[in-house]
Amino acid sequence: MHNIWLIIGGVLSGFAALMHIAIIFGGPDWYRFFGAGEQMAVAAGRGAWYPAVVTFGIAMGLAICAAYAFAGAGLLPKLPLMRSALVAISGVYLLRGLALFPVLMLKPDLATPFILWSSLIVLVYGAFYAIGTWRAWPMLSNPV
Repeated sequence: MHNIWLIIGGVLSGFAALMHIAIIFGGPDWYRFFGAGEQMAVAAGRGAWYPAVVTFGIAMGLAICAAYAFAGAGLLPKLPLMRSALVAISGVYLLRGLALFPVLMLKPDLATPFILWSSLIVLVYGAFYAIGTWRAWPMLSNPV
């Protein structure tokens, strides 16, 4: 039976990767709407390469996360360092999501709607990856 937690985590990461690609094509208004900041939006509007390269890099990182989730769920062949990668991915998502709380306590003026929503979203991503990794742990220890 496949690991539904990692499947959902992979779908979420895959969707986020596709959204980042869409932002590149959507242009400055999309950079603004999705919270990339005014500097990125202005640079994209000027045709600078930096916003597209950074956004594409994030998309590729998210796609790799999705691939590891699908491999951990048994939908793809095992990838190198499965346990380490899934623990790291879970940790990054969870830490990014939990970073909201110190911001709220120490610098509440920095807690924009984008920070609030994105933190909650990645916290959910991290929960799916962490639970899925924990449930797949025995399978992940088998050699490739």
